[in-house]
Amino acid sequence: MRTLEQLAVLTDSSFSGNKDTKIHSVADLKEASEGQISFVNNNKYLKHLETSNASAVIVTHEIAKSFKGNILINENPYMAVAHVIEILHAEPKPKAVIHKSASIDESAVVHESASIGPNVVIDEKVEIQAGVIVEAGCFIGKNSILKKGIHLYPNVTVYKDTIIGENTIVHAAATLGADGFGFAPTPEKQWFKILQIGNLIIGDDVEVGANTTIDRATLGSTKINNGVKLDNHIHIGHNVTIGEHTVMAAGTVVGGSTSIGKRCQIGGASALSGHIVIADDVILTGRSMVTNSVKLAGVYSSGIALDENKKWRKNAARFRKLDDLAKKVKNLEKKLNEK
Repeated sequence: MRTLEQLAVLTDSSFSGNKDTKIHSVADLKEASEGQISFVNNNKYLKHLETSNASAVIVTHEIAKSFKGNILINENPYMAVAHVIEILHAEPKPKAVIHKSASIDESAVVHESASIGPNVVIDEKVEIQAGVIVEAGCFIGKNSILKKGIHLYPNVTVYKDTIIGENTIVHAAATLGADGFGFAPTPEKQWFKILQIGNLIIGDDVEVGANTTIDRATLGSTKINNGVKLDNHIHIGHNVTIGEHTVMAAGTVVGGSTSIGKRCQIGGASALSGHIVIADDVILTGRSMVTNSVKLAGVYSSGIALDENKKWRKNAARFRKLDDLAKKVKNLEKKLNEK
C-alpha cells in the first residue's frame, strides 16, 4: 500500500488532492472502488471519470484542469499506471532453491541464486546465471546459456545451443531453438531433411509470449535483438533477424531468412514471406501480408476489410476480372494515343 504522495514521487508525477490517500491496488475506471487508483488515457473515457469510485485517478495536465479530486498528473498516464501496477502488484521472486524433482546434468553450472522448479530438466553443459527463474516442467538443452535475471514460465522448451540474454521473460509453453523448416527436394520428388546446425540468440530485455516458437538457424544464428517484444502464438522462422525494440502482435508468422528492422510494429495475424527485408520504423497493420521488402519507414496495410457477405462476394468476383479489365484499359489508352 502507498499514499498518493508516495506514488507521485515514484512515478515522477505531480498530484492534487489529499496526499495521504492510501492506495492498495489498480483497477478499471468503471469498476474501481475505495483504495484503488485508475487512469484516463483517452478522452472517450472522460464520461466515466465523474462517476468513478476510485480513490485517485492518473490524468494528463489538460484533464486535471477540469477535474477536482485526488489525482496523479502525468503527461503519459499509460506509462504512469504501468509503474503503479509494478509498485503495487509485483509478485515476490521465488526463493533460490532447486526442487528435489529437477534433473540437472552434473556438467551443468547453476548459480546459487537461481530458482529451479519441479520437474525441470537441465541438459549437459548448460549455464544458468544469477537470479534466473526456471518454473515447473521446463527443458533446457545442452550448451545453452541463460543469462542473469531470466524468467522462464512453466513448460518452456529451450533447444540446444540457445543463448538467452539478461532479464528476458519467456511465457508458458514457448519453444526456443526448434529446427527450422529446411528440406531439399529429391529426384524422387520427396523431401530430404537439412540438418539445422545453427542456433538461436535472444538479446536482453526481450519478452516472448506463450506458445510462441522461434526456430534455430540452418547455418549461423536466428537473432532476436535487445528489447524485442513478441506476443502469444507467433512463429519466427530460421535465420530471421529482428531489430531492437520491435514489437509483434499475436498470430504473426515470419518466413525464414527475413530481416526486420528496429522499432517496427507488426500487427496481429500478419504474414511476412521469407528472404525479405523490412526497414527500421515500419508499422504493419493487422493481417498484413508482406511478400516483398519494405524499404522505407511508414505505415503499411493489406487485406480486405470486413463487409456484408453479399457485397464481399460481388467484389471478390469483380477482383477475379481485374486483370482482364486492366488489359482492356491498356488497349483503350493505346488506341487513344494512336489517334
